[in-house]
Amino acid sequence: MTDSHDRHSLPVFGGSSPVEDDLKTESTWGASTRCVWAGEVPAPPAGATVLPVFLGVTFAHDDLDEWRAVGLGERPGYIYSRTSNPTVELFERKVAALEGAESAVAFASGMAAISGTMYALLEPGSRVVSIRDTYGGTNRLFAQYLPHWDVEVALRETSDHEAIEAAIDDGCDLLHLESPTNPTLKVLDLRRLAARAHEVGAVVVVDNTFATPINQRPLELGADLVIHSATKFLGGHSDALGGVVAGSKDEISEIFAYREIHGASMNPHAAFLLARGLKTLELRVQRQNDNAMAVASFLAEHPAVESVFYPGLPTHPLHDVAAAQMSGFGGVLSFILRGESNRVRQFLDSLRLAHKAASLGSVSTLVGPPATTSHVELSPRQLAAAGIPESLIRYAVGIENADDLIADLSVALEGLEPA
Repeated sequence: MTDSHDRHSLPVFGGSSPVEDDLKTESTWGASTRCVWAGEVPAPPAGATVLPVFLGVTFAHDDLDEWRAVGLGERPGYIYSRTSNPTVELFERKVAALEGAESAVAFASGMAAISGTMYALLEPGSRVVSIRDTYGGTNRLFAQYLPHWDVEVALRETSDHEAIEAAIDDGCDLLHLESPTNPTLKVLDLRRLAARAHEVGAVVVVDNTFATPINQRPLELGADLVIHSATKFLGGHSDALGGVVAGSKDEISEIFAYREIHGASMNPHAAFLLARGLKTLELRVQRQNDNAMAVASFLAEHPAVESVFYPGLPTHPLHDVAAAQMSGFGGVLSFILRGESNRVRQFLDSLRLAHKAASLGSVSTLVGPPATTSHVELSPRQLAAAGIPESLIRYAVGIENADDLIADLSVALEGLEPA
């Protein structure tokens, strides 16, 4: 197995200096500086100021001893892009720097990162503790696929920290958390739950897709591993699929070995697009934080809206917890319209400044009901059991001007038939 320390020496971009030495410097930089420069000092070959895309599947070695040493992970280098690729590694390096992690490994999609982490770390007889309000694909993994491999999964109500802790005490090998949750924006006390899980020796995994490392750094709150669907905020332009897991060298090495054999590696061109998107991450997220707060505040006061779910609102049940562990509240909110669920279709058809599409985190606003976006895998009965009403709308703000988004929402709301 290739050692993650050597994997991330980045001979093309970063010379042969160890990751730890580079991160001591990178850790002192601000978030935007890390987004732009992490992994790119010294510069790419030929004095390029833009990240090259290494599309080659294979890498040549004239010396057989060197070739073997690279293959064994005894020295930095590349052999085959399913295993490692300079462009992909640069993206991994940036994410690791942003999350304050020793290492990271990238996957072909967010679900590949989530499932790859589970299958790499679990075995028959293992027990997972998680919450009911996870992303729909993750929930299906828990409900259908892990039990097939004799992995026990205990799901507890997201808002009931005592029930989650009791499930941990009953036995836990891996605790999987998501905060804020998708799509109802519930918040978990990550520090509290991570501490409890560590008491029983569990690995703590946090899906940080909604928050991003700009707003929340789970490793600093006690998590062992942090996962992102890089397709969302990290890339930011809805033009590249990817997932990434960051954490300690030892744990990432295990996950890397699984990815290498199961083959869900990130495409170098996707890595290029995602790394380019990362360069503006802090700027975009700050704007999306502001936009989401403005939109949530507007909707909370509108008579056509029954409820708004956004951790930045003082009325959110765990607003104080969110404020303590987040530096910003994110670019996604959800809300329920008053009246019959058929008003959702009328409302969505009236919006002009929003794509009716799945996903989130893009520079343009994306909107839709969870039944067709995050939880399309679930039946109406499962949606009801998950506490997701038919009239719930997820609204993922872009970087447009907030006044324009609010005006667009206002027109759509005013045009609704009386409830």
